[in-house]
Amino acid sequence: MSELRVVLAEDSYLVREGTRQLLESTEEVTVVAAVGTADELLDAVERLRPDAVLTDIRMPPGHGTEGIRAAHAIRAGHPGVGVVVLSQHADEGYALELFRDGADGLAYLLKERIGDRAQLVHALAETCRGGSVVDPVLLDALVGRRRRDPSSALDELTGRELDVLREMAQGRSNAAIAARLYLSESSIEKHIGAIFGKLRLGDGPELHRRVAAVVTYLRAAGA
Repeated sequence: MSELRVVLAEDSYLVREGTRQLLESTEEVTVVAAVGTADELLDAVERLRPDAVLTDIRMPPGHGTEGIRAAHAIRAGHPGVGVVVLSQHADEGYALELFRDGADGLAYLLKERIGDRAQLVHALAETCRGGSVVDPVLLDALVGRRRRDPSSALDELTGRELDVLREMAQGRSNAAIAARLYLSESSIEKHIGAIFGKLRLGDGPELHRRVAAVVTYLRAAGA
Protein backbone atom coordinates (compact mmCIF):
# COMPACT_ATOMS: atom_id res chain seq x y z
CA MET A 1 0.00 0.00 0.00
CA SER A 2 1.35 3.46 -0.89
CA GLU A 3 1.70 6.07 1.84
CA LEU A 4 -1.59 7.63 2.92
CA ARG A 5 -1.83 11.41 3.28
CA VAL A 6 -4.24 12.08 6.14
CA VAL A 7 -5.87 15.16 7.68
CA LEU A 8 -6.64 14.67 11.38
CA ALA A 9 -9.43 16.62 13.14
CA GLU A 10 -9.77 16.51 16.95
CA ASP A 11 -10.51 19.41 19.29
CA SER A 12 -8.48 18.02 22.21
CA TYR A 13 -4.82 18.98 21.72
CA LEU A 14 -3.52 16.03 23.70
CA VAL A 15 -5.66 13.47 21.84
CA ARG A 16 -4.85 15.13 18.51
CA GLU A 17 -1.10 15.06 19.00
CA GLY A 18 -1.15 11.56 20.47
CA THR A 19 -3.12 10.28 17.48
CA ARG A 20 -0.78 12.07 15.08
CA GLN A 21 2.25 10.42 16.66
CA LEU A 22 0.55 7.02 16.63
CA LEU A 23 -0.33 7.25 12.94
CA GLU A 24 3.09 8.56 11.95
CA SER A 25 4.88 5.81 13.87
CA THR A 26 4.34 3.72 10.74
CA GLU A 27 5.61 4.52 7.26
CA GLU A 28 2.11 3.90 5.93
CA VAL A 29 0.71 7.28 6.99
CA THR A 30 1.72 10.94 6.83
CA VAL A 31 -0.47 13.43 8.71
CA VAL A 32 -0.42 16.47 6.43
CA ALA A 33 -2.52 18.58 8.83
CA ALA A 34 -3.91 18.27 12.37
CA VAL A 35 -6.74 20.70 13.14
CA GLY A 36 -9.15 21.44 15.97
CA THR A 37 -12.41 22.56 14.32
CA ALA A 38 -14.73 21.43 11.54
CA ASP A 39 -14.10 24.64 9.58
CA GLU A 40 -10.34 24.09 9.74
CA LEU A 41 -10.90 20.51 8.59
CA LEU A 42 -12.83 21.58 5.50
CA ASP A 43 -10.21 24.22 4.72
CA ALA A 44 -7.36 21.70 5.05
CA VAL A 45 -9.08 19.22 2.75
CA GLU A 46 -9.67 21.94 0.16
CA ARG A 47 -6.04 23.09 0.26
CA LEU A 48 -4.18 19.81 0.69
CA ARG A 49 -6.41 17.22 -1.03
CA PRO A 50 -5.48 14.33 1.29
CA ASP A 51 -6.22 10.67 0.66
CA ALA A 52 -8.30 10.37 3.83
CA VAL A 53 -9.61 12.19 6.88
CA LEU A 54 -9.83 11.02 10.49
CA THR A 55 -12.28 13.14 12.48
CA ASP A 56 -14.17 13.14 15.75
CA ILE A 57 -17.97 13.46 15.50
CA ARG A 58 -18.24 16.20 18.14
CA MET A 59 -16.28 19.26 17.01
CA PRO A 60 -16.34 22.99 17.76
CA PRO A 61 -18.17 25.27 17.63
CA GLY A 62 -21.32 23.34 18.62
CA HIS A 63 -19.85 20.03 19.80
CA GLY A 64 -22.78 18.27 18.12
CA THR A 65 -22.46 16.35 14.86
CA GLU A 66 -20.05 18.70 13.08
CA GLY A 67 -17.84 15.75 12.16
CA ILE A 68 -20.70 14.01 10.34
CA ARG A 69 -21.66 17.19 8.51
CA ALA A 70 -18.03 17.69 7.53
CA ALA A 71 -17.87 14.07 6.29
CA HIS A 72 -20.89 14.64 4.03
CA ALA A 73 -19.40 17.88 2.69
CA ILE A 74 -16.04 16.23 2.01
CA ARG A 75 -17.58 13.26 0.23
CA ALA A 76 -19.78 15.56 -1.88
CA GLY A 77 -16.96 17.91 -2.85
CA HIS A 78 -14.07 15.44 -2.95
CA PRO A 79 -15.45 11.94 -3.52
CA GLY A 80 -11.97 10.47 -3.73
CA VAL A 81 -11.22 11.38 -0.11
CA GLY A 82 -12.12 8.69 2.43
CA VAL A 83 -13.50 9.76 5.82
CA VAL A 84 -13.20 7.85 9.09
CA VAL A 85 -15.45 9.24 11.83
CA LEU A 86 -14.75 8.52 15.50
CA SER A 87 -17.49 8.43 18.15
CA GLN A 88 -17.33 8.15 21.91
CA HIS A 89 -20.31 5.77 21.89
CA ALA A 90 -21.81 3.08 19.64
CA ASP A 91 -24.68 5.37 18.70
CA GLU A 92 -26.98 3.87 16.07
CA GLY A 93 -28.48 7.27 15.28
CA TYR A 94 -25.07 8.75 14.48
CA ALA A 95 -24.22 5.79 12.25
CA LEU A 96 -27.48 6.01 10.32
CA GLU A 97 -27.02 9.75 9.87
CA LEU A 98 -23.46 9.23 8.62
CA PHE A 99 -24.57 6.58 6.09
CA ARG A 100 -27.87 8.24 5.11
CA ASP A 101 -26.74 8.81 1.49
CA GLY A 102 -24.67 5.65 1.18
CA ALA A 103 -21.61 4.20 2.87
CA ASP A 104 -19.07 4.59 0.03
CA GLY A 105 -15.80 5.93 1.39
CA LEU A 106 -17.04 6.25 4.98
CA ALA A 107 -16.16 4.51 8.24
CA TYR A 108 -17.63 4.69 11.76
CA LEU A 109 -15.34 3.61 14.58
CA LEU A 110 -15.46 3.98 18.33
CA LYS A 111 -12.96 6.45 19.73
CA GLU A 112 -11.42 3.71 21.84
CA ARG A 113 -9.93 2.36 18.58
CA ILE A 114 -7.44 5.25 18.58
CA GLY A 115 -4.97 2.98 20.35
CA ASP A 116 -5.24 0.32 17.63
CA ARG A 117 -3.00 1.66 14.88
CA ALA A 118 -3.57 -1.31 12.57
CA GLN A 119 -7.35 -0.89 12.69
CA LEU A 120 -7.16 2.85 12.09
CA VAL A 121 -4.84 2.43 9.11
CA HIS A 122 -7.06 -0.34 7.72
CA ALA A 123 -10.15 1.90 7.95
CA LEU A 124 -8.35 4.84 6.34
CA ALA A 125 -7.07 2.67 3.49
CA GLU A 126 -10.44 1.01 2.96
CA THR A 127 -12.32 4.31 2.70
CA CYS A 128 -9.75 5.55 0.18
CA ARG A 129 -10.74 2.61 -2.01
CA GLY A 130 -14.42 3.56 -1.72
CA GLY A 131 -15.18 0.88 0.85
CA SER A 132 -16.90 1.17 4.21
CA VAL A 133 -15.99 0.08 7.74
CA VAL A 134 -18.33 -0.14 10.74
CA ASP A 135 -17.15 -0.75 14.29
CA PRO A 136 -17.97 -4.33 15.37
CA VAL A 137 -19.41 -3.09 18.68
CA LEU A 138 -21.98 -1.04 16.77
CA LEU A 139 -22.75 -3.99 14.50
CA ASP A 140 -23.37 -6.20 17.54
CA ALA A 141 -25.82 -3.60 18.87
CA LEU A 142 -27.60 -3.48 15.54
CA VAL A 143 -27.80 -7.27 15.36
CA GLY A 144 -29.42 -7.28 18.79
CA ARG A 145 -32.00 -4.76 17.64
CA ARG A 146 -32.61 -6.71 14.45
CA ARG A 147 -33.39 -9.82 16.50
CA ARG A 148 -35.93 -7.85 18.53
CA ASP A 149 -37.59 -6.46 15.39
CA PRO A 150 -39.59 -9.13 13.55
CA SER A 151 -40.29 -6.76 10.66
CA SER A 152 -36.61 -6.32 9.80
CA ALA A 153 -35.65 -6.49 6.12
CA LEU A 154 -32.88 -8.86 7.20
CA ASP A 155 -35.16 -11.57 8.55
CA GLU A 156 -34.44 -13.84 5.60
CA LEU A 157 -30.71 -13.96 6.33
CA THR A 158 -29.33 -16.95 8.20
CA GLY A 159 -27.04 -16.58 11.19
CA ARG A 160 -24.02 -17.40 9.05
CA GLU A 161 -25.05 -14.86 6.43
CA LEU A 162 -25.30 -12.23 9.17
CA ASP A 163 -21.78 -13.20 10.28
CA VAL A 164 -20.54 -12.69 6.72
CA LEU A 165 -22.35 -9.36 6.43
CA ARG A 166 -20.77 -8.19 9.69
CA GLU A 167 -17.32 -8.98 8.30
CA MET A 168 -18.16 -7.24 5.00
CA ALA A 169 -19.11 -4.13 6.97
CA GLN A 170 -15.62 -4.06 8.44
CA GLY A 171 -14.14 -3.83 4.95
CA ARG A 172 -12.70 -7.33 4.83
CA SER A 173 -12.08 -9.16 1.59
CA ASN A 174 -13.59 -12.58 0.82
CA ALA A 175 -10.27 -14.21 1.69
CA ALA A 176 -10.09 -12.42 5.05
CA ILE A 177 -13.70 -13.31 5.86
CA ALA A 178 -13.06 -16.95 4.99
CA ALA A 179 -10.06 -17.03 7.33
CA ARG A 180 -11.94 -15.44 10.24
CA LEU A 181 -15.01 -17.69 9.86
CA TYR A 182 -13.03 -20.86 9.04
CA LEU A 183 -14.79 -21.30 5.71
CA SER A 184 -13.60 -21.67 2.13
CA GLU A 185 -13.60 -18.66 -0.19
CA SER A 186 -16.08 -20.42 -2.46
CA SER A 187 -18.43 -20.80 0.51
CA ILE A 188 -18.07 -17.11 1.33
CA GLU A 189 -18.90 -16.22 -2.27
CA LYS A 190 -22.06 -18.33 -2.05
CA HIS A 191 -23.09 -16.67 1.21
CA ILE A 192 -22.51 -13.21 -0.27
CA GLY A 193 -24.52 -14.14 -3.34
CA ALA A 194 -27.34 -15.29 -1.07
CA ILE A 195 -27.16 -12.00 0.86
CA PHE A 196 -27.41 -9.99 -2.36
CA GLY A 197 -30.35 -12.10 -3.50
CA LYS A 198 -32.28 -11.94 -0.23
CA LEU A 199 -31.73 -8.19 0.04
CA ARG A 200 -32.76 -7.80 -3.64
CA LEU A 201 -29.65 -5.89 -4.63
CA GLY A 202 -29.78 -6.79 -8.31
CA ASP A 203 -26.84 -7.33 -10.64
CA GLY A 204 -24.81 -4.13 -10.18
CA PRO A 205 -21.03 -3.92 -9.60
CA GLU A 206 -19.71 -6.09 -6.76
CA LEU A 207 -18.36 -3.16 -4.72
CA HIS A 208 -21.61 -1.21 -4.97
CA ARG A 209 -23.67 -4.22 -3.91
CA ARG A 210 -21.39 -4.84 -0.92
CA VAL A 211 -21.83 -1.23 0.17
CA ALA A 212 -25.59 -1.41 -0.42
CA ALA A 213 -25.79 -4.56 1.71
CA VAL A 214 -24.12 -2.82 4.64
CA VAL A 215 -26.35 0.26 4.28
CA THR A 216 -29.43 -1.97 4.14
CA TYR A 217 -28.23 -3.72 7.29
CA LEU A 218 -27.75 -0.44 9.18
CA ARG A 219 -31.03 1.10 8.07
CA ALA A 220 -33.12 -2.00 8.74
CA ALA A 221 -31.55 -2.59 12.14
CA GLY A 222 -31.98 1.04 13.15
CA ALA A 223 -35.53 1.44 11.84
